[in-house]
Amino acid sequence: MWYNILVTKVYKSVIYFFIWENDFMYTKDVEVKNQVGLHARPATFFIQKANEFKSSIWLEKDEKKANAKSLLGVLSLGIMGDTEIRITAGGVDEEQAVNALVALVENGFVD
Repeated sequence: MWYNILVTKVYKSVIYFFIWENDFMYTKDVEVKNQVGLHARPATFFIQKANEFKSSIWLEKDEKKANAKSLLGVLSLGIMGDTEIRITAGGVDEEQAVNALVALVENGFVD
């Protein structure tokens, strides 16, 4: 989910804010078909591609979610081969980001 943050006031160096969900995000599911899954080398390619975009991008497996621009986050999901993942993005180029990452996964992490 995309979260909006509204800063309401700053008092004695403490920022008070509200967070609410925004369901306006672009999402696609894709299956990781290579046998080794998303280990270090494919994860690096995935993260490099994700960092080409301005949008916030999230990767989900089962009920776990990680920042798709973080190597540690992506590796912590433990994505193996033949696993269904969900790629979600929110921002100015969300649709292009998701489509590019889905294409990367479908092509076996080869650009």
